[in-house]
Amino acid sequence: MTSKLSNPQTVQVPDTKLAREATELVRDSTNELIYHHSRRVYFFGGLQGRNRDLSFDPELLYIGAMFHDLGLGERFRTSGRRFEVDSADEARRFLAAHQVPEDSIRRVWTAIALHTTPGIPEFMEPEVALVTAGVEYDVLGIGYQDIAEADRTAIVALHPRPDFKRRILEAFTAGIRPKPETTFGNVKADVLEHYVPGFQRGDFVRTILDSPWPE
Repeated sequence: MTSKLSNPQTVQVPDTKLAREATELVRDSTNELIYHHSRRVYFFGGLQGRNRDLSFDPELLYIGAMFHDLGLGERFRTSGRRFEVDSADEARRFLAAHQVPEDSIRRVWTAIALHTTPGIPEFMEPEVALVTAGVEYDVLGIGYQDIAEADRTAIVALHPRPDFKRRILEAFTAGIRPKPETTFGNVKADVLEHYVPGFQRGDFVRTILDSPWPE
């Protein structure tokens, strides 16, 4: 069934077989926190796309939003890879199994893989830019006033965020604590520094100076 907001001009979840199956997979694979967060990312990203007058594929944006945090799940905690890559690979497998064209798969993979790398996605394809925009809106509040209060309220009514700030930080910590080396050079190092006693972030300068090069 199509999810609608109070304003008919706002974003709707695609009423397609691909979107429905993605919804079912994410609901079965994650908890309520990640499910509701992922849906909000789609709505907020889509609304920011309208605000920026971007032409985007709602189905691809939806898949990117729904899969973007799957890599935080327990089965990925020994992968040794960044959770964003694990999430992106899950989306790629899902889309390939549904015979989605390779260029569309590439867009979704990139959107998910880069969603915690600020300063790059905004200059890429709309679906890539808007997954990050949705994440930044829901997690960081970036561009908070860009979306009308009525739309924001309607989205949160559909997908509530009780104690979200604390709970999403707990989810980040649980997902990446077993593989701290994957936080080198990215924002998730901040999470482990706050919540994991004894964590030491990688030092880019020290890495250069201590490299095996003699000069």
